[in-house]
Amino acid sequence: MSELVPIEFKNQRILTTEQLAEVYNTEPNNIKNNFNNHKNNFEQGKHFYLLQGKELREFKSQVNNIDLPINKFASSLYLWTERGANRHCKILDTDKAWEQFDNLEETYFKAKEIKKDSYTIDDPIERAKAWIKEQEEKKVLQLANHQKDQIIGELKPKADYTDLILKSKSLVTITQIAKDYGMSGQKMNDLLYELGVQYKQNGQWLLYSQHHGKGYTHSKTVDFKHSDGRPDVKMNTNWTQKGRLFLYKLLKDNGVLPTIEQDIKEDI
Repeated sequence: MSELVPIEFKNQRILTTEQLAEVYNTEPNNIKNNFNNHKNNFEQGKHFYLLQGKELREFKSQVNNIDLPINKFASSLYLWTERGANRHCKILDTDKAWEQFDNLEETYFKAKEIKKDSYTIDDPIERAKAWIKEQEEKKVLQLANHQKDQIIGELKPKADYTDLILKSKSLVTITQIAKDYGMSGQKMNDLLYELGVQYKQNGQWLLYSQHHGKGYTHSKTVDFKHSDGRPDVKMNTNWTQKGRLFLYKLLKDNGVLPTIEQDIKEDI
């Protein structure tokens, strides 16, 4: 197969019927007949382009300095894409055709044009166009990076604190939970009271009935002595990890975040 002159249409490599016939070692009429006999297997815009009128004239002007066997009087022209070349190879179904298609894939369709930086272009108008395109591409890339950073920033804090909760299976006190939020146990208890989670009775914080039976808390008996030395017991409410996660979601819905998720104010 002789070296093919690269031709592009709609930003992809294409082949004329004559080129395709040369590659597959057949006649152009065979390519045309195969296409006419199997038209249902070809889709315009995917396997081929049919150029006519103004589009054909523009294409001829584009390749007028390239040695291509194109009839300048032709009223229509078929251009074959990589998929189209593959379809013709399947129709021919010869070892030579498959061998040549493999060569096409590796040496023609997958060959990438080396992109020129704007400063290497001599023509001032084309250089300006290339520079504008470079700046637009940079803006798009910069925006994509910022959006990616924001998504990561939105997902990471929640995952961090949730992971912290799920790693532990033990009971925790309200003081331990409050510490995650940078506040005292008393302040956290008062906040949960305001949010309708719990109420205090006989010195113990108890959940309202709508939160019963959900495994959020576990009451623990604690021995203690009065100031006069009398022994006694009291009940303390400890939180399970499920309850801790419940509080996390509830507090977050009300704008209260653990310190690990609190926004760091940027300097203005």
